[in-house]
Amino acid sequence: MAPNQRQRQLVLSKKELKKINGRRFSKPEESSDVGLIYPGYDTAFKLLLSARFCSAIWSHITDCDETYNYWEPSHYLLYGTGQQTWEYSPEYALRSYMYLLIHMVPAKVYHYLLEPNPVLVFYFIRCFLSVGCALSEVYFYKNVCREFGVHVARLTLAFLTLSSGMYISSAAFLPSSFSMYLSTVATAAWYARQYELAIFATAISSLLGWPFAALLGLPIAIEILIHRREWGKFIKWVIISAVVIGIPMVWVDSLYFGKFVAAPLNIILYNIFTSHGPNLYGTEPFSYYIVNGFLNFNFVFIGALFAPFGLFLVWLIVPARPRDRLCLSYWYSLAPLYLWIFVFFLQPHKEERFLFPVYPLICLAGAIAVDIVQKLYFFLRTKFNSSHISCHYLQYTTHITVLAILMCGLLGLSRSLAIYKGYYAPMEIMFEANKLGTEGEVPNDVNINFCIGKEWHRFPSSFFFPSNNWKLQYLRSEFKGQLPQPFLDHENATSIIQAHFNDMNKEESSRYFNLDKCHFLLDLDIGTETALEPNYSRLSNHFTIVKSSRFLDASKSHPLFRAFYIPFVSHKFCTYGSYNLLQSNKFKLLFLKQKNSKLS
Repeated sequence: MAPNQRQRQLVLSKKELKKINGRRFSKPEESSDVGLIYPGYDTAFKLLLSARFCSAIWSHITDCDETYNYWEPSHYLLYGTGQQTWEYSPEYALRSYMYLLIHMVPAKVYHYLLEPNPVLVFYFIRCFLSVGCALSEVYFYKNVCREFGVHVARLTLAFLTLSSGMYISSAAFLPSSFSMYLSTVATAAWYARQYELAIFATAISSLLGWPFAALLGLPIAIEILIHRREWGKFIKWVIISAVVIGIPMVWVDSLYFGKFVAAPLNIILYNIFTSHGPNLYGTEPFSYYIVNGFLNFNFVFIGALFAPFGLFLVWLIVPARPRDRLCLSYWYSLAPLYLWIFVFFLQPHKEERFLFPVYPLICLAGAIAVDIVQKLYFFLRTKFNSSHISCHYLQYTTHITVLAILMCGLLGLSRSLAIYKGYYAPMEIMFEANKLGTEGEVPNDVNINFCIGKEWHRFPSSFFFPSNNWKLQYLRSEFKGQLPQPFLDHENATSIIQAHFNDMNKEESSRYFNLDKCHFLLDLDIGTETALEPNYSRLSNHFTIVKSSRFLDASKSHPLFRAFYIPFVSHKFCTYGSYNLLQSNKFKLLFLKQKNSKLS
């Protein structure tokens, strides 16, 4: 039976469906008869890459785990100095050196050819990550066009480009970001029915990145094994992945740790099968991810959460032709996202980075939610005005598309600006510290003790030190957990078990340094102090402020205006402290004497 008039107006023609959803997807320019304006793949890549470079340059490090578990050991691999966490002790071996090396090889080439300042290597790595992220996203965009149509794809592209969540995660040197790139590729390959690539990308994501990201590959595996019954292909590519990725990773890690190590297995055993596990590092209520998701994706996240209910409502009341048989059903194509949400929302230990792997899928689900609103709006409109019944629903709902992109895009930019203006100060201050060393204000023939107390978790890494004679030192603070300690100055330091490490996050007093021996100190002045955290910035007899930058005092600022930046308004409702680089007065005089003696 031929479809009735309302069915025809809610979907594209069979010919158009084949163009958009067929196995051989045509380029956007070749689908102009659909009547939709949207970016080609090269334009999409330029948009995404521009946004990702902005992230690489202007986003601060949001998680101290990124600094101490990835930037610091990477600095050790490149320069021979850096901080070691207990996870890198051979006694526990939870982290993989293979993951670090795939980032450090291009950095080593850059360092070897040009011998740049270490801070330039830091930003080179970030830009390298940004390119990888943009490539994965444009591949995702291409196959969303194929699977869901160009309208959903262009919305997805807009949300990917403008969301604060992607701004935070895209250039982060974290396994969860790495898994985001590869899981995005795996999902896109799944939409393109390129199952070999989907399996291989999932394996890279899980083995080299974050083992828990294998959860996102479960729906792909179910389709291959149960729906398509291609057991041979699945087993073949699992074996290929193990040989190409798993064996080299185990070999490299075993070489560095000095014993047999399978890091992904160790991290699974620690997080799931130990009595303490990750809950030692804090637990959060169920609402944590809801609030965090709204901050990072605003109404896109809300739409993503309710998209399944919207899809059911559309299926229930809106007459439309079923999706092409070559396409996955909506609920199954989004299954990785909701499987991830179900598992991680229920975990007591919650961190923002745990949702990174599904950030692109949140953008896709949010785009589908907008499409649902358009279909429902048009359906209701045709109920009251039957003259529109012969039209396509997008002809009368363009304003919803524009409104969604403008509203969500502006909120995303507002959030990104709020993050930059409120929390970028540690990066600015460390630029100044680097400048002091490179411009000869500080001698390079003696060790410089750079101290951090309560601000240990905002230190952006040793890459901001101008040379290896700068040493990071910790001062006692109210923090009662375990801090890192320097890698040993030894040829086989990665395979030597250092004393004073534990896997219970117990404080190790051996980490603390004498304040009187500090040459420089990183400190935040918000007008409060305790016995263990004095306001060093106010101790003018001992320290001089070399550089100061504004830093948001969240506790004294309005929740809305600290979360979203509104020009000419936010500063009236926000309070800022001073993020300071302090120099010891007695060592300042010593440096001046040494400098004058050299000049004379």
